[in-house]
Amino acid sequence: MAASDGEYRCFVGGLAWVTDDSSLEHAFSAYGEIVESKIINDRETGRSRGFGFVTFREEKAMRDAIEGMNGQALDGRNITVNEAQNRLFGKPVFVMRLK
Repeated sequence: MAASDGEYRCFVGGLAWVTDDSSLEHAFSAYGEIVESKIINDRETGRSRGFGFVTFREEKAMRDAIEGMNGQALDGRNITVNEAQNRLFGKPVFVMRLK
């Protein structure tokens, strides 16, 4: 589902510890205009939790990024890319798709 104000967000999982906001944005920038790229860090250690989000301005860019990047290698790790789900009660909600 689309994020608010015409922004479209991807969940990116399986990230390497060395991947940062800038390298995440660079990897996805070929698919369209990026509003934000964000690696989620542990509050106590400051270390990456191994996942993040990339927000695109257009839905087509988000869909192209999901198709193009899901299962691809980034910084030596195969990543998972899905459409991010809306938050409920302040906590992120992820829906895994079974094949």
